[in-house]
Amino acid sequence: MDSGKVRIKASYIIAFDGTRHRYVKDGELVYQGQDIIYVGKKYDGDVERTIDAAGKIISPGFISTHAHLAASPLDRSWVEDCGTPQFFFSGLYEVLTVRREAMDRDMYRACTEYSLAELLRGGTTTVVELDPLGADVIPPISALGNRIYFGQYYRSGRWYVSDGKQVHYEWLQDDGTRAMDEALEFIEAYDGACDGLVRGCLSPLQVDTCSEALLLRSQEMAQKLKVPLTIHASQSVLEFHEMLRRHGKTPIAWLRDIGFLQKNVILGHAIMIGGSSWTNYPPGDIDIMAASGCTVAHAPWVFARRGFVMESFNKYEQAGINMSLGTDTCPQNMIQAMRWAAVLSKMADRNTQLATAADVFNAATLGGARALGREDLGRLCAGAKADIVIFSNDTMNMVPLRDPVKNIVYNAEMEDVETVIVNGKTVVENGKVTGRDEKELNRKVREAGDQMWSRIPKHDWAHRSVDELVPPSFEYWEGVSSNE
Repeated sequence: MDSGKVRIKASYIIAFDGTRHRYVKDGELVYQGQDIIYVGKKYDGDVERTIDAAGKIISPGFISTHAHLAASPLDRSWVEDCGTPQFFFSGLYEVLTVRREAMDRDMYRACTEYSLAELLRGGTTTVVELDPLGADVIPPISALGNRIYFGQYYRSGRWYVSDGKQVHYEWLQDDGTRAMDEALEFIEAYDGACDGLVRGCLSPLQVDTCSEALLLRSQEMAQKLKVPLTIHASQSVLEFHEMLRRHGKTPIAWLRDIGFLQKNVILGHAIMIGGSSWTNYPPGDIDIMAASGCTVAHAPWVFARRGFVMESFNKYEQAGINMSLGTDTCPQNMIQAMRWAAVLSKMADRNTQLATAADVFNAATLGGARALGREDLGRLCAGAKADIVIFSNDTMNMVPLRDPVKNIVYNAEMEDVETVIVNGKTVVENGKVTGRDEKELNRKVREAGDQMWSRIPKHDWAHRSVDELVPPSFEYWEGVSSNE
């Protein structure tokens, strides 16, 4: 880590004035160790090193409040364009379940390293990760330098499909207690590890796979340990109606009524709610979430590729819900998450003035920080952590440059991120991660995909091959096209 003061001189700094983001034109940012010590027009003190970012944009690092890194890249060439009407086109119950069961721990490790690098390449410096890896996440964090809130997930049971017609639930005898104890052990052992980059959170996995007792114990322990609490809720039409069948209440209303839904909760998705056209159920869930003070982690792309949109981001925001963004599965790219959140909400509301670049940028920074209870993340100001992103100014995506946030949200790509600094340490330089060889990461994930696809028939209820379960876009051909 750099020990002396480092100054970045830039044409545009997306600075924080104590209340909101503001632009500083032709300004300077100075950090020392883990912390930013100055943001403004000109720093008069001495510095050890100066970074010239003339013409470039200095942005706070992005915060993904919902991700599954340990399987993410294996969704590529797998989940797109598939989903059965029987399950309202959700891929949760057949496609994703089979993929998980066809994976092993080496695949999880390869995917986690790849996904952590991918996050950094797109300027995401903090991520809330929900997966089973446990201590295996520590070595890649130490090498790559991400900031992570890790929730080793647990649940009371699981869903499964036995005939392609209906989703069934299988319940654990111990109600998930042992798995939750293991999650608590991870927090006790590793919270604060890697120079404070690793923090714990609690993740009872899904509202429909967790008992009331497990959820209430989770809330109790989250408050005792002062860690975030996150759960998937209102993520599918089937889940919504399953909770109505069990309790006569929407998933959101049930979480409120049992005492789980409080300010420390991050709801993964919360998209299939009362008032949504997909549920055909009276509204009310948005007001419930707003009153609770909880956060919604909106992952627009994972739903958009199945034909779902949040109806709409603006309604949640106007109700007073703390909105954040998540990357969920592939790609682990918050630039794209901001873009999809903005564009899809404009389409849902038929109003280009809603879900602006500023709105989604705030969700990707300040909203994520608020969800984690961190006033030192998601902003560039004195006292904040030195989580900094430098965007290029000389690519075809970024010129001309008049409004930095509009360029980032609507035009930038991962390749426009030149430098990423986390906790004062440079982790991406000249567009390349410094802690791992990207070609080696690609090789491991490519091999993991080949192995996983070969195992699909064993875990599918009908023993279908990968091409039968998820047909390729075009048939393979052994013919020849020739003019002779």
